[in-house]
Amino acid sequence: MTQKSFDFVLPEALEAREPPEARGIARDHVRLLVSYRDDNRIVHTRFDELPGFLRADDLLIVNASATLPAALKATRADGSEFALHLSTQLDGPVWVAEPRKTPMTGGERLELAGGGSATFLEPYHGSWRLWTARLDLPEPVLAYVHRYGKPIAYPYVTREWPLEMYQTVYASRPGSAEMPSAGRAFSPRVIEALCEKGIRIAPIVLHTGVSSLEKDEPPYAEWYEVTQETVDAVRAAKQAGGRVIAVGTTVVRALETSANASGQLIASSGWTELVITPERGVRFVDGLLTGFHEPKASHLAMLVAIGGREHLRKTYAAALAQGYLWHEFGDLHLIL
Repeated sequence: MTQKSFDFVLPEALEAREPPEARGIARDHVRLLVSYRDDNRIVHTRFDELPGFLRADDLLIVNASATLPAALKATRADGSEFALHLSTQLDGPVWVAEPRKTPMTGGERLELAGGGSATFLEPYHGSWRLWTARLDLPEPVLAYVHRYGKPIAYPYVTREWPLEMYQTVYASRPGSAEMPSAGRAFSPRVIEALCEKGIRIAPIVLHTGVSSLEKDEPPYAEWYEVTQETVDAVRAAKQAGGRVIAVGTTVVRALETSANASGQLIASSGWTELVITPERGVRFVDGLLTGFHEPKASHLAMLVAIGGREHLRKTYAAALAQGYLWHEFGDLHLIL
């Protein structure tokens, strides 16, 4: 990994092409790399051993957003078909949408299944691939996508998988275009073991958009909610000497957004455009559970903000050398 661009070579063999269940591995048996910032120590273990690396009074914060089957088949006036990925609902029938690898023009209307349609309005915030589009559907959008949509998947995934493969066990608020995948490995038995040890779990909600922007684009606005109950849980953990561990970069983004002018964590909801960099740093989390991110991914800057540049370089070198798997069906990294 280079020092400035967070660039490295990801071998194709390390791309997880199917869920662990399809590889004969339980959801909570994916590999876990635990790294310690104070001395760069690295431990190679398995995710169901997570409780052993945490302490009583630690607090895990998870993203309770549920994944939508947000990939739709769209047809142009000339009869050609392509995938339309719904990303973020803006206002009523208006969504941010991605016509996959297909140039569009303002005013173009696409036919969707069941008599639905999508009319493209304008590029979203000057993006070359994201557009605002008005959906005209025969039923409410959640019912419609569950009837006609499929989970968004990228070329490294070799076949279609049902929506439950893209859901965390604690998902409760539909709205994400793609799974907040850092929490995928949690199982009821791991959650029970955490609770038995006195480790609390609190939720936030952040509805994720399409992630293919990670190549060269900064993260765009996403809707989030941090409740007073979660704020109280963070304060209680800090007062008891516990650590606040974010499960996923989405949790960090939501928490860091939800602050008042004095920099104190407060309950809030709305849109966040926050980009966390090493220069900005973080205020509310003491650790992060996350997947392994692609070369040059914008999220790597957040990991540097939490763990430091040299620590991230060493941990990614170890993950590559030890054959950890990348992407939403891959392995995990706990930074403490």
